[in-house]
Amino acid sequence: MREWHVKHMEQTVVRFVRGLSENASRWEKRLNNKYGKISRVIKRIDYDVKHGVTNKQVFSFLQLMRTDSVYLEVMDCSGSMERLNELESYYKESSPQLSFNF
Repeated sequence: MREWHVKHMEQTVVRFVRGLSENASRWEKRLNNKYGKISRVIKRIDYDVKHGVTNKQVFSFLQLMRTDSVYLEVMDCSGSMERLNELESYYKESSPQLSFNF
């Protein structure tokens, strides 16, 4: 089941970074308006993190998208770099969490 969540996270990220096509239908625009915002995408990714995907895997996939030739077509879309940077700023490689002892 963990593998399914990894695939789902990857598909969610690719779909968000790609954005809408220029000739999107009204239905696609409506769905993107409802589900394509950064907050919804983060919720979906957090759901996958809850079920076995690590933040490190998310961050490494974001780095892979930036460098791998498989994702060149996705990165050619307008605004894709801004959307990728948005996601990367949320899922930076986690440093050790601070714990407060009261």
